Amino acid sequence: MRKFMVVLDDSKECLNAMRFAAMRAHNTGGGVLILSIIPPDEFNHWIGVSDIMRAEARERIEAHFEVFAKWMRDKQGIDPELVIREGEAVDEIFAQVSEDPEIGVLVLGAAADKKGPGPLVMAMTKSAGGLPLPYTIVPGNLTKEQLEAVT
Repeated sequence: MRKFMVVLDDSKECLNAMRFAAMRAHNTGGGVLILSIIPPDEFNHWIGVSDIMRAEARERIEAHFEVFAKWMRDKQGIDPELVIREGEAVDEIFAQVSEDPEIGVLVLGAAADKKGPGPLVMAMTKSAGGLPLPYTIVPGNLTKEQLEAVT
């Protein structure tokens, strides 16, 4: 089964990327893998404190994931998979793709402001030739109706 991998973060544009991935998966008989990456600099504290912070980060990610997962199950009939990795975002995306041959498309959300599409989209486009699969960049300002029309 082909999976649409989407990156879960705290950006507003993440919502449209999630919607797009779930709608495409539903319409094509695919699946959704939601990848969340904890940056390494989040845990540069004493060992005991960093362990607590890591556990709290995972709890936040799992709670955030459950919101998207419920919508995907209820509205699209898709049961997404969650993968949490720790490290630099681009490196972890490449690692996940190399470890899971079912991933067929990377879906990223692009910010709709004048500052640019966002740091992850910028970093991934610089590495575009190195990833052995297509990217779909979903504008953060598309409406639900526009997303339905393109999926």
